[in-house]
Amino acid sequence: QVQLVESGGGLVQPGGSLRLSCAASGIMFSIYAMGWYRQAPGKQRELVAHITRAGSTNYAGSVKGRFTVSRDNAKNMVYLQMNSLKPEDTADYYCNAGYSSYNYWGQGTQVTVSS
Repeated sequence: QVQLVESGGGLVQPGGSLRLSCAASGIMFSIYAMGWYRQAPGKQRELVAHITRAGSTNYAGSVKGRFTVSRDNAKNMVYLQMNSLKPEDTADYYCNAGYSSYNYWGQGTQVTVSS
């Protein structure tokens, strides 16, 4: 079955960095667009970063210049490098895989930015 498993979340001080990873299985990874979303308490889930199967990227305005999404098709992995973290980046972060009508989600990993 399809699995997306996120890892790398945790507690970090403002200004710090984290690297999230998402391991995909059960899909032909290379044809899927991959996204990172986040959901803060009491807020709607929002797109953070997106990478197409060709490697084109786009970012939410709030993270542009601080976050970088990348993928390794040989390893079925997608990453989110998060630098200069701010308290407002605190949220559960979710990996998403999309292709045509197929759409899959991971279980999420928690990121807390606090001193």
